[in-house]
Amino acid sequence: MQVLIAILVVLVLVVVWGIGSYNRFVAQRNVVKNAWANIDTELRRRYDLIPNIVETVKGYASHERETLEAVTNARAMAASATGSPAAQAAAEGPFVAALRQLFAVVENYPDLKANQNFLQLQGELSDTEGRLAQARQVYNDTVRGFNQRVQSFPSMVVASLFHFTAQEYFEVDEGLRGDAGVPKVSFRDVAAAADQARAQTEPASEPPAPDAGGSPSPAPPPPPPPGAP
Repeated sequence: MQVLIAILVVLVLVVVWGIGSYNRFVAQRNVVKNAWANIDTELRRRYDLIPNIVETVKGYASHERETLEAVTNARAMAASATGSPAAQAAAEGPFVAALRQLFAVVENYPDLKANQNFLQLQGELSDTEGRLAQARQVYNDTVRGFNQRVQSFPSMVVASLFHFTAQEYFEVDEGLRGDAGVPKVSFRDVAAAADQARAQTEPASEPPAPDAGGSPSPAPPPPPPPGAP
């Protein structure tokens, strides 16, 4: 009788643990989905900014057609990528490379760099890249914790019974990590660019006007040295 009671107690404990482990898997899976949704939101926000940036650059550098088309095409491919995080990360490679090339071209156009609309878009893009990097870190950390439970004993038993599988990381190529080559915007850079553009448009200062006789007014003589008669 005591043996039967012990077996029942063990079975109850196993069932309680299994239910708790299952519920924890469900909660973790939902956290992973929410973390991925945050990444997707930042990606879409960035994709929405690109057409406006391209149009602004086109107003100053319309002959840079190849670079502008490369950014537009890469953006379209990345925006249409659906499915796994690995597939989305793979689509990010060409897009980020094209975006870096675009900002390298911008460096050759001081007037464009001083354009207030471009500076605003550039600042929004830079902020979005920062939020995207943070969201990616949160997502990967969440996936790491989930995958450790899927692959660890005894939680792997529950994972196998209820088909909880390891999730994919969102890993961009090492050379494309960081802020995607988007220059950071600071008030000092904005002021310097504006001063440079203004200096190119303002006329040079004119020499002093001549007097009525047609010749410049002579400078006053220097004062006599001390002790002179």
